[in-house]
Amino acid sequence: MNRPDKLSLVSYLAPNLFWFYSEVGAYLGRVLGIETQLEQSQCDPLADPILQHDQLDLAFICGLPFVQYQRVTPTQLEALVAPVMQSERYQNRPVYFSEVIVKADSNFKTFNDLLGKTLCFNDPGSNSGYNLLRHRLIQGKYPSRFFNKVIQSGSHQRSIQLVIEGLADCSAIDSTVLEEELRNSPELAKCLRVADSIGPCPMPPVVVAQHLGPELIDCLQSLLLQPDPQLQAAMVKAQIRRYDLVQSQDYEPLGDLYDAALEAGYTTIG
Repeated sequence: MNRPDKLSLVSYLAPNLFWFYSEVGAYLGRVLGIETQLEQSQCDPLADPILQHDQLDLAFICGLPFVQYQRVTPTQLEALVAPVMQSERYQNRPVYFSEVIVKADSNFKTFNDLLGKTLCFNDPGSNSGYNLLRHRLIQGKYPSRFFNKVIQSGSHQRSIQLVIEGLADCSAIDSTVLEEELRNSPELAKCLRVADSIGPCPMPPVVVAQHLGPELIDCLQSLLLQPDPQLQAAMVKAQIRRYDLVQSQDYEPLGDLYDAALEAGYTTIG
């Protein structure tokens, strides 16, 4: 098996779990005996030159931009594994939810109560923050202009803060991101409440560049499925039960939801 001198890793996910992705990179580096470098991308993955020029080896990425990128460049990346969270609500599967959060002392008890209110979301390419929320509107036969005002925050963490500060009435947050925020800052539990939960849907995958070749790709997959004690300890801290096998086609339904929203005329949600 030909091994590169270095593995380049990029995270396109919320930075509050960057520490864990660093542990994954360090584990791969020490087992393979090569240097690993992890970066937190500040770009929309669909517009990131590093991705466009095939300069990354491994990425932690939201399922929606992954499947959208696959449609344009199907032979560059492939899904490798995805985490299975420890909580029973995930039913021992690599899935997650989109949590529609409101301020704890608000009068918003159900999704219906959010009609005409102010929404903040991280970015329009987010599955949990935008795609699933838009699907919720369609499922409930709500109008596309359900929200009176929409604010793009740039991150799940900023969205949470805007809701706490009362600058937005609600936001849709990746359940695993919200859980990590609550672990880091338990006092937030007194400030927030989940008014609605959307999902489950496929967990953001770890994807690999096909330029690494099938032998190394198989090796990386096997390593992530059988972590050493040091990575296992990090997984316990991150509330991850294990990594599970996933395939690229597992994420196609997310792209279908996106297409269906546009076809139904839901180009915006406010």
